[in-house]
Amino acid sequence: MLKEFKEFAIKGNVRDMAVGVVIGGAFGKIVGSLVTDVVMPPIGLLLGKVDFTNLFVNLSGTPVASLAEAKEKGLATLNYGVFVNTALEFLIIAFAIFLVVKQINRLKREAPPAPAAPPEPSNEERLLAEIRDLLKK
Repeated sequence: MLKEFKEFAIKGNVRDMAVGVVIGGAFGKIVGSLVTDVVMPPIGLLLGKVDFTNLFVNLSGTPVASLAEAKEKGLATLNYGVFVNTALEFLIIAFAIFLVVKQINRLKREAPPAPAAPPEPSNEERLLAEIRDLLKK
């Protein structure tokens, strides 16, 4: 069983998957910053200077001025602004991955078809080859 696991772990696919997970995590952080720091502020400005990360519904009934204050007090909140940011991050990541996969598929070359085997010589060709060989002797 240990030998089978070693063979599995050493295969290139496992290494490729590990690299993909690490790069995906880093890419997620970049996109998160893009959404939070670049995309959402202009959208919030267009919608009346709204900070999406501060949009929430206070479920506790205790009045609070911000989401940070509600979290600090441990109040129950429905954080739909954070959800909007996360959904937008997902859409950007999904679109970026779609573009990368599309380019990889476009650049991937199809394997050329195997050359056709030469056709078998006909009976006449075989006879002519035998005659030629006899005349050479």
